[in-house]
Amino acid sequence: MIDLHSHTTASDGQYAPHEQVAMAAKAGVTVLAVTDHDTVAGLSACAEAARLNGIRLINGIEISCTLNRREVHILGHFVDPTEPGLNAYAARLVTERTSRMQAMIDKLVAIGVPVTLQQVQQLAGDATLTRPHLARVLVELRICTSNKEAFDRFLGDGKPAWVQRFELTPREAIEIIHRAGGTATIAHPGSSKVHRGEIEDLAKAGLDGLEVIHKDHPPSQREQFAKWATELGLVATAGSDFHGEKVAPDRNFGSVGMDAAEFARLEARRPKSA
Repeated sequence: MIDLHSHTTASDGQYAPHEQVAMAAKAGVTVLAVTDHDTVAGLSACAEAARLNGIRLINGIEISCTLNRREVHILGHFVDPTEPGLNAYAARLVTERTSRMQAMIDKLVAIGVPVTLQQVQQLAGDATLTRPHLARVLVELRICTSNKEAFDRFLGDGKPAWVQRFELTPREAIEIIHRAGGTATIAHPGSSKVHRGEIEDLAKAGLDGLEVIHKDHPPSQREQFAKWATELGLVATAGSDFHGEKVAPDRNFGSVGMDAAEFARLEARRPKSA
């Protein structure tokens, strides 16, 4: 069972690194990528937990980008978490996300929603602040009944509390990942509404993989993405996108798996200098 997409408390996941790795192992996962949003802070703790649980850890990251005015995500796998360029990017995003969070909270307060930055920080702990953290606070305050409702009413693109984030292009994300010795894959292209032409352009820019198997992709869409991956010379990957039941209750370890041969192809595409 190879799962190349998961999140810990280092970003917007529910479980600490050691808890998450143990849960993955219990579910039968043998190879796990931890791909926290815009940070590699949880990877060292994950490495120790992986050793104790007999699971292979793939160092990863999920970088948020803007493509044709839409947010898309690029997964990095096999990255070196100590690479200076990757760390500089992650450090910049900590500052950017805190400023953005305060701006979103200011918008909520302006429309009568009582929430504070301190409440979000208390819930997030040491993690980089993300919209799901704010969504969980809105649920805890009983302003919303679920994270989905929080996004649908307030936090989603174009909604009342939406604030434009720092913009990075997918090409720039691919370069950051490659310089850190990793491979670059488009995450959940279905939910991100990524078109074939856009994927083709990114393939020419060095994209390595396409996340074909994901909870948000129905069978017909998985078949289509698998076809595109073959046609464009990309590796078809799979990931649970696990966050924990309080954040994303429909995304569970053991629910998806990646073909071992495809995984070997992805690993073989690591930059030669890595």
